Amino acid sequence: MEIKTVGIVGAGQMGSGIAHVFALSGHDVVLSDMSSDALSKAVALIDRNIDRQVAKGKVSAEDKAAAMARIRTTTKLSDLGPTDLIVEAATERESVKAAIFEDLLPHIQPHTILTSNTSSISITRLGARTDRPEKFMGLHFMNPVPVMQLVELIRGIATDEATYKTLLGVVEKLGKTAASAEDFPAFIVNRILVPMINEAVYTLYEGVGSVKSIDESLKLGANHPMGPLELADFIGLDTCLAIMNVLHDGLADTKYRPCPLLVKYVEAGWLGRKTQRGFYDYRGEVPVPTR
Repeated sequence: MEIKTVGIVGAGQMGSGIAHVFALSGHDVVLSDMSSDALSKAVALIDRNIDRQVAKGKVSAEDKAAAMARIRTTTKLSDLGPTDLIVEAATERESVKAAIFEDLLPHIQPHTILTSNTSSISITRLGARTDRPEKFMGLHFMNPVPVMQLVELIRGIATDEATYKTLLGVVEKLGKTAASAEDFPAFIVNRILVPMINEAVYTLYEGVGSVKSIDESLKLGANHPMGPLELADFIGLDTCLAIMNVLHDGLADTKYRPCPLLVKYVEAGWLGRKTQRGFYDYRGEVPVPTR
């Protein structure tokens, strides 16, 4: 099956990035969000980000204009009905995602493939809440979507081969690389990455090192491009905590227990860059460690 039109639910950082790459690769995109303000901001962000690609010579001005013309926005979920593929990119809460798919079902076509950009939640369980578990998959993009090359493809127990092969082709058309993962908590990338971040928070919590020394150690000692606490702030501490909870609940292993300090930061509303404070304070010209 050829995917020509794509519906995206959620105009946040991930949804806007996903719309960006689909529009640039020639797909007609319908971007949906409950907030018209979020949709306006998303389109402005996409415009700025493609401008950067034009400035670097990676995209022509003509291709940029064509991509922007392919993006349509709506506050009505039902407007996604005619699309061939739907990518849900809402907040990382299972109840929210399940409700979105439930609301979509009366409007979509028999051939429409449903996917979730979830970073950790069971694809089998989400798919089972729909009328087409065989046409349901995890399509997990990395952040920032226009820059990162990897897309995790996660099959639920019921996902059929035709759906998997169609999405392999979609990822290839986007110019990205697919990694196939089994449907177990947090899949591949976050199963490895987020417990490392959680361990870095424990290292801070137990006083083994400061924010600065922990991040410098991993950047200079392990050649990581970004320290784990800086990366946590970039991802969002609420997202890191949600993934750790999925791992802890799904695998019942104490090694996945979220660090109490991570919980405390989330309770404080210090979620990282998006709230201007996390393990660093971003309100000044230069980020300053908060511990």
